[in-house]
Amino acid sequence: MEYKIITPVAIEPVSLAEAKLFTRSNDDAYKDYIATTQSILPGAYTSTQTGASVEVLGYTAIATLSAGTCSGTITAKIQESDDGATWNDYDSFTVSTGNSTEELAYGGTKQYIRIYAAVTGTCSFSANVVVNSGDSTEDTLLSALITTAREYCENFTRRALATQTVEAYLPTFPACDRFELPFSPLQSVTSVKYKNSAGVETTMTEGTDYLVDDESNVGGIILPYGYTWPSFTEYPLNAVKVRYTAGYNSLNPLPKAIKQAMCLLIGYWYDNRSAVLTGSISKEMEFTVKALLNMYRAKWF
Repeated sequence: MEYKIITPVAIEPVSLAEAKLFTRSNDDAYKDYIATTQSILPGAYTSTQTGASVEVLGYTAIATLSAGTCSGTITAKIQESDDGATWNDYDSFTVSTGNSTEELAYGGTKQYIRIYAAVTGTCSFSANVVVNSGDSTEDTLLSALITTAREYCENFTRRALATQTVEAYLPTFPACDRFELPFSPLQSVTSVKYKNSAGVETTMTEGTDYLVDDESNVGGIILPYGYTWPSFTEYPLNAVKVRYTAGYNSLNPLPKAIKQAMCLLIGYWYDNRSAVLTGSISKEMEFTVKALLNMYRAKWF
């Protein structure tokens, strides 16, 4: 079965901050690398404000709220998230007088934080997240190593390690009542189409013409009971086309062993940048990475 990636990974399963932490590229020598991000822009507010998210994993972070004139109160919270979508409260503080600044350190382990401020009355304020972001001179290298490590692990495990859109192609429908799709885990199917010899494409209906198996170790397309695949004269090239979304996500998190394998590769390539590596360390690294990945190697046909 042929396939191609339609929409590539937008958020890597290992963040830049995690890679820096693992490679120890941010040590005490970079203590002066401070970055301030506005989570809530300055303004006069009369209602609840939800600030922009900031990536903080692996860094030291402090949330600050600077209040000007205030006729009520501001109850501010640090909220934290692993994926930038699902948020939980971390800690809070209340500002009841104007012309003051409050600070709250973040000591959690989530990838993102933001500031949430509930306002009574009218209050002028802004909120920032101050991060010791470390040296950024090798961010491009580390970002490339992250992507390369993911692609290596995806190729070995035959799994999608982060959400991406994939399109699979078959020359015709199979003789059996199901076919598996490359790159598990399967999240959802966008469309199943087939094209006849005249080039006319027909879109099938999920639930009527086919069922989606997104629960098996390797997801796929299944015929409903009593149904058969369409009978038609196939287009000579890729007559059957399936577009779907695959990859681990917040509801089905990436296994820690795969993430650890990625981190090991990133750290090893970061420390050893020559094109050809020999010796026992390289062999030990290969053994360790493959031992971690073998547990999750998928089989699809």
